[in-house]
Amino acid sequence: MVEEIDRRIASLLSRNGRMSFTELARQAGLSVSAVHQRVRRLEAEGVITGYVALCDPEIIGLPLTAFISIKPFDAAAPDDLPERLRHLTAIEACHSVAGDENYILKVRVASPAALEELLQQIRGAANVSTRTTVVLSTPFENRPPAIP
Repeated sequence: MVEEIDRRIASLLSRNGRMSFTELARQAGLSVSAVHQRVRRLEAEGVITGYVALCDPEIIGLPLTAFISIKPFDAAAPDDLPERLRHLTAIEACHSVAGDENYILKVRVASPAALEELLQQIRGAANVSTRTTVVLSTPFENRPPAIP
């Protein structure tokens, strides 16, 4: 179980992973050295798994986001779909789900033609049927978790 002060530190870093140790210490009410030790321990324990730079998909040339639900043609086939699709870098996230489909993929591509090509690659690599939902707008995304 993560202590309350560690949850506070994790919450602050999830909102701003570039926060300085000085500012983190100020907001957490600890010394800089105490915060530094706690952050390193949280990293070592796997509570903090990494730091990322979030890029604007439109600016980097990937304006089209879609969710692709996939279901194997053969229900008795081995459940190795994530491994079969790992090489497709347009897939941003792969979620195992309950319901009619087995997985939902979040993808980002440059155009409808690129989405069509990706769908063909997914179907070919994994022997699955697909159902695609194209995102029209994204009011919010990448929100930090509500750490209690």
